Amino acid sequence: MNARVRSGESAGAFQLVDPFGRRVTYLRLSITDRCNLRCRYCMPEEGVNVLGHDHILSYEELERLAAIFVSLGVDKIRITGGEPFVRKGCLEFMQRLKAQNPSLRLHLTTNGVAVLPYLNALKQLDIGGINLSLDTLDQTRFFEITRRDRLETVLAVFNEIQRLGLPLKVNAVIQPDTRDEELLQLASLVKDAPVALRFIELMPFSGSKKRERLQTEPIEERLQRLFPEMVENAVSGVETARRFTIPGYAGTLGIIEGESRKFCTTCNKLRITSSGMLKNCLYDKGVLDMRTLLRSEPDDARVATEIIRVVGQKLRNGYEVARLHEADCQDSMASIGG
Repeated sequence: MNARVRSGESAGAFQLVDPFGRRVTYLRLSITDRCNLRCRYCMPEEGVNVLGHDHILSYEELERLAAIFVSLGVDKIRITGGEPFVRKGCLEFMQRLKAQNPSLRLHLTTNGVAVLPYLNALKQLDIGGINLSLDTLDQTRFFEITRRDRLETVLAVFNEIQRLGLPLKVNAVIQPDTRDEELLQLASLVKDAPVALRFIELMPFSGSKKRERLQTEPIEERLQRLFPEMVENAVSGVETARRFTIPGYAGTLGIIEGESRKFCTTCNKLRITSSGMLKNCLYDKGVLDMRTLLRSEPDDARVATEIIRVVGQKLRNGYEVARLHEADCQDSMASIGG
């Protein structure tokens, strides 16, 4: 590998493989810890202490990092936050990332509040897919959950994504007080639209000292009760969500069992927080300070060697990680990179 990875350098010459033979091909790249919502399961009402400009990775550093990971065999990068479009220059950064790595599958996770003006440009960018966070269709509940009155904006984004024909997944976090009626309302989104609706287990990363009470009835049991004709799809390749079809529905339902750690055996992803911390697992405290490494090491080959080294220490599953790291659930998902 050259001292600097060349833009567009073909992937596959190097591979990231963990001790259990799992090949890492997917990177979740957080570009900010700031957000324009205050979701109660993600952060306290007053928000979290956001990082200063010098403490987050610059776009140049993020582009350098992406090129290194692509050279190591990563073919999918998801841009996350916080809310990515809170950071000025997000679209232009994504455009450069795609231009520098033409074969890269570039995806986006957004809460929908600020992304509407950029959807046409994302279509031109040939975005691989958009994950839209939407926990309820009830306006009062939306405000209770997010502490902001922006449901109409998010629904406008949902409709515009449909009109543009962009691949869409809707992510809904199921909370202890989520009613059956809300699940049915959310499911109506995929009745006539080819959208993947995924129900996500509540996780203990709220940025608060107070632990969220996790749901007691498994999501699958609730869905089977509400949709008795629901049938699970066969798995093809690596899947984070279990997917289900319902007769007469154009889209699918899914379950993401992150808190249950049901998909650890096929995990193919890494995370980079906005502060530049590399995480092998959602439940670790970080295994490599990429910000310090990038700023002190001009040789990309040496950076790549460090990445390979820490991936070689990846543990079997999230339970082992949590026991070893004693994961601090006072972290916010906005700080981790949801």
